[in-house]
Amino acid sequence: MAITVLRSTLCLCSVSSSSNPRQQWTSAPKHRLTSVKSVTSTNPPPSRGVQRRRKNNDENGATVEKVVENPYAKVEAARPDLRKSLSDFLEEARGFVGDGGGPPRWFSPLECAAQAQGSPLLLFVPGIDGTGLGLIRHHKKLGEIFDIWCLHIPVSDRTPAKDLVKLIEKTVKSEHHRFPNRPIYLVGEYIGACLALDVAARNPDIDLSLILVNPATHVNNFISQPLSGMLNVLPDGIPTLLEDIFSVKQGHQLTGMLDALSNNFFGQQMGGVGGGMLRDILAVSTNLPTLGRMFSKDTLLWKLEMLKSAIASVNSHIYPVRAETLILLSGRDQWLLNKEDIDRYSRTLLKCIVRKLDDNGQFPLLEDGVDLATIIKCTSFYRRGKSHDHITDYIMPTTYELKQQVDDHRLLVDSTSPVMLSTLEDGTLVRSLEGLPSEGPVLYVGYHMLLGFDLSPMVNQIMKERNIHLRGLAHPMFFKNPQDSLVDMKMFDKYKMMGGVPVSNFSIYKLLRENAHVLLYPGGVREALHRKGEAYKLFWPERSEFVRVASKFGAKIVPFGVVGVDDICEIVLDSNDQRKIPILKDLMDMATNIAGNIREGDESELGNQDIYLPGIIPKIPGPFYFYFGKPIETAGKEKELKDKEKAHELYLQVKSEVEQCVAYLKMKRESDPYRHLLPRMLYQATHGWASEIPTFHL
Repeated sequence: MAITVLRSTLCLCSVSSSSNPRQQWTSAPKHRLTSVKSVTSTNPPPSRGVQRRRKNNDENGATVEKVVENPYAKVEAARPDLRKSLSDFLEEARGFVGDGGGPPRWFSPLECAAQAQGSPLLLFVPGIDGTGLGLIRHHKKLGEIFDIWCLHIPVSDRTPAKDLVKLIEKTVKSEHHRFPNRPIYLVGEYIGACLALDVAARNPDIDLSLILVNPATHVNNFISQPLSGMLNVLPDGIPTLLEDIFSVKQGHQLTGMLDALSNNFFGQQMGGVGGGMLRDILAVSTNLPTLGRMFSKDTLLWKLEMLKSAIASVNSHIYPVRAETLILLSGRDQWLLNKEDIDRYSRTLLKCIVRKLDDNGQFPLLEDGVDLATIIKCTSFYRRGKSHDHITDYIMPTTYELKQQVDDHRLLVDSTSPVMLSTLEDGTLVRSLEGLPSEGPVLYVGYHMLLGFDLSPMVNQIMKERNIHLRGLAHPMFFKNPQDSLVDMKMFDKYKMMGGVPVSNFSIYKLLRENAHVLLYPGGVREALHRKGEAYKLFWPERSEFVRVASKFGAKIVPFGVVGVDDICEIVLDSNDQRKIPILKDLMDMATNIAGNIREGDESELGNQDIYLPGIIPKIPGPFYFYFGKPIETAGKEKELKDKEKAHELYLQVKSEVEQCVAYLKMKRESDPYRHLLPRMLYQATHGWASEIPTFHL
């Protein structure tokens, strides 16, 4: 098993429960370490589309060439990211429970040794177990983007909450002094969340980010008082009694049999939720002595008193907190959570995001379905500097995260059988994406389909076929986290996961400076939420907004059009209709106010940006058709395009080519023998479901 080692050389002063103020240095518990083998790849050279070379500029402006692997090459075979289980937690906790005591100290998991240079520091403050292993299922992924330290509080330790706060605070101040520009993340669950809040309240001038998992806001006396009374009457030595009564001593033959049954039968024969649940039950059964020592009678009584003290302290110190905060709430935890308190926290804390985990219980970090690294990505909560930068702080999705995105849109893609056309440098139109430039910077400018149905098929296919990752410019509302939102903000996670950036001229500038492939819809919300009778009509600004910034970096501009939305649905209730219905009008006005109008002051139709959900009737789906025009060069034209009129001429040329692409597709699809669903299904039934369906003649 991959084991953890204690930090004993990096400012690890420990606080003892005694009155002796002398700093104590600790050694690591005895653990077995896994060996690492050097593996030589025997895979064949990558085929077309698996790799591509990308040129970027380093800090000195020199061109650096990198080989970029195509994450889509292994998407279909991707499996959930390998993570440790409850059994691993209990197995490793055994060594911590029997570590001989001592004061609280920090340790760093071995799995977390691969973080990138400049990664922020993450300090994990444990919950009631005190082992510091609460992130064990997340060590590998978090360790790639954070420098992780975990606080271990031995079972026999009786350090008061206020002294634990001082210990954490001293580490925070020390690390802030060493790296003043590096943010520090405090991750705590239950009582650990209270301690983290207390530290933030005492240090409002230090750059902190808080992740609070089921923060303890009150103690449910209906549960805690009977529990306390029951513990007081229980005999001492419960761990020994468990071993004697159930004959489950660690290392016993029965425990080995249960371990084998858990790992082999339930892990392989009964995979999934059912197998995982039974495996966890067996894991608990085989580790009853460990649990008995971890939650001994004296320890539980002490933890209950410390919990009450920590809750009282944080509730009186909540107002000075200035740190940005992410609160994760389990839907099935009613013991230490109070909805009114969480609402108060979300209103009191200046920058607070509340993310609900509806299907999880008391210990979500140890449960399936919770991936802390993914949550951090989807809430734009990761940063290396003073604030989150959607460009430099972006983290590419893992192969399995990409697979989840593909699977979420598989029905749309399969039912619309996207047809991709592009234009080569000599003007030849081909049915492939071969005409798209390989090297950035490139700016893709096109028509926005209703509700953005075009996004997923296009972005996925371009990455799959050309290994090009499009960075889309999206409405800022996708990146907000309002507490009183009318919709579940999780529906916008996919935009942040796939690299979306709030649209602005500065965002275009920064992306093109990074040689990125940038996706821009000048019509924005007005096109994506168009009214009845406005299909394929462009709502672009009167004047150019992207030509001159593209020319500054010599970016290629690729105009494109897409049609097909009118073959999958029909609008029956647009914003004009909804304004005549009082309740829908109020909802639309509220949504528009929350989202904001980035075209406010624009007197053209583009400024009429109502945020609403159109009423649509689905149709039997036809294909989506994409047409990418010939790339327009701007390299060497920066001086010429500084002239507003010249830039406007090029802008009108791009707009005209987008309209021509749309008109061409609308005309040619009429001659497509496979425009309707039945012929497409019959073709795939005879040629294979993965076969490419023919289309009209080019």
